[in-house]
Amino acid sequence: MLHQLLLTLLFALASAIPQTTPPTSPAGETLQAWLDAFNSGDRAQMEAYCKKYDPKQTPDRMLSFRGQTGGFELQQVLKSDRLHLEFVVKEHNSDTRAIGSLDVTDAQPPQVVQLGLRALPPGASLSDVTFNIDAATRIKVIDGAILQLNEFYVFPETAQKMEDALRAHQKHGDYDSITNGNTFAAKLTDDLEAVSHDKHLRVNYSPVKMPDRPADAKPSPEEVAQYHKQMEEANCGFDKVEHLAGNVGYVKFDFFADPDVCGPTAVAAMNFVANVDALIFDLRENGGGDPKMVAFISSYLFDQPTHLNDLYTRKDNSTQQFWTLPYVPGKRLAGVPVYVLTSKETFSGGEEFCYNLKNLKRATLVGETTGGGAHPVSGHRLDDHFMIGVPFARAINPISKTNWEGTGVEPDIKVRAPDALSTAQKLASEKSSADKPKPN
Repeated sequence: MLHQLLLTLLFALASAIPQTTPPTSPAGETLQAWLDAFNSGDRAQMEAYCKKYDPKQTPDRMLSFRGQTGGFELQQVLKSDRLHLEFVVKEHNSDTRAIGSLDVTDAQPPQVVQLGLRALPPGASLSDVTFNIDAATRIKVIDGAILQLNEFYVFPETAQKMEDALRAHQKHGDYDSITNGNTFAAKLTDDLEAVSHDKHLRVNYSPVKMPDRPADAKPSPEEVAQYHKQMEEANCGFDKVEHLAGNVGYVKFDFFADPDVCGPTAVAAMNFVANVDALIFDLRENGGGDPKMVAFISSYLFDQPTHLNDLYTRKDNSTQQFWTLPYVPGKRLAGVPVYVLTSKETFSGGEEFCYNLKNLKRATLVGETTGGGAHPVSGHRLDDHFMIGVPFARAINPISKTNWEGTGVEPDIKVRAPDALSTAQKLASEKSSADKPKPN
């Protein structure tokens, strides 16, 4: 009780005297560099930051995240060590506050080991926040992660190899000095990915206790309402729908949302481009989503029933097929040339859309090789603060009999992602000119 009272008092004092600038330390230098680059919205500045401080990060990912938040204002530094920071930021676009944790290497310049942000849930206060973990927690999380992997991971032999790797690290004492939850989650993720090379597989940490609920519990009415609100604020992932010169349609969307919620938005987007001579889908910042929405949007591009993809689930040895829908609201564009813009940030469901259309020879892919994640994932709670996302199924294309896991989807026309749109527009113009009847 005394410890909790002291913790509450410390947070109250931190609130009374907010620290709005990072401390002078390697971690503080890195946080300031990240804030400067992130808030600038400038690709070149983000590229310079990634190159200097965080080579695992990409400017495309930063730009996408900045588009959602508008940038961040540093409000408080909760804990400051030379190579570690815990802090509070506020979104520019809303009243949302997030709790952050940063670890860097002792190098010049410092290199990011992990940088994590987690939105502070409505009604939560800073007194609810903790990053501290102990030995018992580390053991519980490792045991729980191994249990979930062995039960659900799509390749059981790989699950066993991951268990062996975690046990070896554990025996060697590689986790013994880690007392920060975000740091531990990042380390486990790295160790699991080193074995599986599966980019969907992640361990996540919440500095605020997650609500207690059964694993199979349905979302509450409040959670459903919150999801609807989030989709409305994000416009269901649809960023731009435009009519370009030469009667070319342009549709940019950054994730595939649940069509039960976002179907009307997708219909509006597709009906806006219903009469174009060519269509460009921009998936350069698309991180994936619901395969049902992949099938829904794809249905506008075919006039015959078309087998798009299968998902094989290891747990119950079942296969679910995905076909185009027999009906879509509005006009189909079955004969319209389609171009899909890709980048190395195009991932998961975004890749499925590309892979399906490429194998069906229904689209020309323009840009960069995609990220290489073909395994749908489900979340499993490990304790009050830790969860693991376990890839439980794998895509099987009906034509290639395989998928894009680990390799990504190769574009038909390879160009830098920033040049993909102008390249596709040029291709569409040339196609249109070639298809026009020649004068006698």
